[in-house]
Amino acid sequence: MSATSFGLGSLVRARGREWVVLAGSDSETLRLRPISGSEEDQTVLHLALEREAVTEATFPPPALQQRGQDAALLLRDALLLSLRRGAGPFRGFGQIAVEPRAYQLVPLLMALKLDPVRLLIADDVGVGKTIEAALIARELLDRGEIERTTVLCPPHLVDQWVSELEGRFHIRPVPVTAASAVRLERGLPPGESVFTAHPHTVVSLDYIKSEQRRAWFLATCPEFVIVDEAHTCASTGQGRHQRYELLKGLTADRSGTW
Repeated sequence: MSATSFGLGSLVRARGREWVVLAGSDSETLRLRPISGSEEDQTVLHLALEREAVTEATFPPPALQQRGQDAALLLRDALLLSLRRGAGPFRGFGQIAVEPRAYQLVPLLMALKLDPVRLLIADDVGVGKTIEAALIARELLDRGEIERTTVLCPPHLVDQWVSELEGRFHIRPVPVTAASAVRLERGLPPGESVFTAHPHTVVSLDYIKSEQRRAWFLATCPEFVIVDEAHTCASTGQGRHQRYELLKGLTADRSGTW
């Protein structure tokens, strides 16, 4: 069976263990994560180099004699595998460490119906707009519809966004601020930017809003952009006008998602 036969979230057996197929697999390679492992255990298999063929994973059905704790553990494992396989309505739920409330799924459902995804989330303070936006990013990543993400936010929220994405959504972004940009750019090959070298970033609006940096960002902008505190980008005053021009440049690209 070729790699193209294994859809995103499929379970396969290779090298004596079971794996989950991740985004980025193709006809020659499989990007995998072990069922019992974490994001750090991901690996890539080159099918032509494998001594034993990669096959679809199979599991023996539970026996009628199994009762009590064993049956409960089997049911729990089956539910976890079902989520990771993507049999449910959302493929990203196997990689989140938060239980979304029902109303927080509404923006996600709306986003999945849009092409491109252009959505304004204007809920009240404290209802979880960060979770709602990150749910969309996680789901699109696990569906293979996007590969790179960025969050544009005021500088005092950069660390908070990095912590939320890492701790709750298994997305490991790089903070891009006036203090970190020089270090991140050091050693990059000619023609490559921070946003092509690092698939996930959280960017300070105050750092990226200047005309030179704005043009640089727009030229290498990730497919998915979250703009936090978007109301601070209204065209009033010099600083806000620069932020406004940044968002105006983003909307000019009809292929972008934000």
